[in-house]
Amino acid sequence: MKVNYNLQAIIANKSLSNSENNLASSSTRLSSGYKINNAKDNPSGIAIAKRMNAQLKGLEKARQNATDGISVIQTAEGALTEIQEMVQRMNELAVKAATGTMVDDDRKLVMEEVSQLKEEIARIASTTDFNGQKLLNGECDLRGYTSEPGATVEYYSDNIPLGQYSLSITPAFDADGNLTDATTVNFGASAGGADELHFDANCVTKIKGKTVTIIDAMQNEVRISIDQNTFNGAGTAMTIDLTGIGAMRFQIGANEGQVLPIRIPTVSLTNMQIDTLDVSTEENARKAIGQLSEANDYISAVRSRLGAYQNRLEHAETNLEASSESVTAAYSSIMDVNMATEMTEYTKLQVLTQAGTSMLAQANERPQQILQLLQ
Repeated sequence: MKVNYNLQAIIANKSLSNSENNLASSSTRLSSGYKINNAKDNPSGIAIAKRMNAQLKGLEKARQNATDGISVIQTAEGALTEIQEMVQRMNELAVKAATGTMVDDDRKLVMEEVSQLKEEIARIASTTDFNGQKLLNGECDLRGYTSEPGATVEYYSDNIPLGQYSLSITPAFDADGNLTDATTVNFGASAGGADELHFDANCVTKIKGKTVTIIDAMQNEVRISIDQNTFNGAGTAMTIDLTGIGAMRFQIGANEGQVLPIRIPTVSLTNMQIDTLDVSTEENARKAIGQLSEANDYISAVRSRLGAYQNRLEHAETNLEASSESVTAAYSSIMDVNMATEMTEYTKLQVLTQAGTSMLAQANERPQQILQLLQ
């Protein structure tokens, strides 16, 4: 029997301390609901869990982005629906004005309504916006530039190789400022190489209204509008720079690079080829019927593109929800505590703590028995 060092008390105290620490940890897990509350609980597990948590929050925001993208498309598509209704109304007026039973004075009255409809189309196209961003005026379209102020890149295909092209245009205009078939286009060496950019002397050139359309063998096309009043580069080589920049980009994933660019083609009277639409004479009214048919096809093509984007975004949103569920399940398996199992552990630790306290009390009483030997 020893007085200075009570080994049994030391052992009992050590066991009691371990039980109390484990009981405290178990109590923390039960109160928080988490299996891992500190890095020391599971160093590798918490690193994995935090990465998953960041992924989970990113997926939720990406899903919201996809929902916002759908709203953008619905806003643009709603405006295009009304524009198409006005185009169809103008087509009815053109058909009405093309009949021989009307006189030019009657057609002038019809032309007044057509003019008002054209102005309203231009207004809607220039003012339709979402969160302050214009949708139909070209701000969300791929941008291209020319070195000639009087030439404007109105459109180019999605799959066209990007880069710079060299060409010259010698325009011929009619009395209304529209290009005629006498307009010529000559191609020079492209900055990216003719083989890469596919635009050379074998391209097909189409003239319509104020627009020159260049189509290569891969069916890529570039539309360039020519302004009679400002174009000074007749027959002079100019550079066409197709940047591939301008589409509205939606982050639809939690990781870098998971972006969907949404291109909304410019909706304008020029692109629809109805900027010079006129029904004031029988001849012009008959010509207008064909122009309005092409304008209707243009709007239908834009709406079709937007519908395809919307379907894609809806599928992306569904996929993000499924991914979020999977990541949540994995995160939960690492972080969430099994309450039933933990409660069993907590009860066991309570018993051990009580037993340790009792044993420590008894071990501390043993040195007092030495007094009996000293009597």
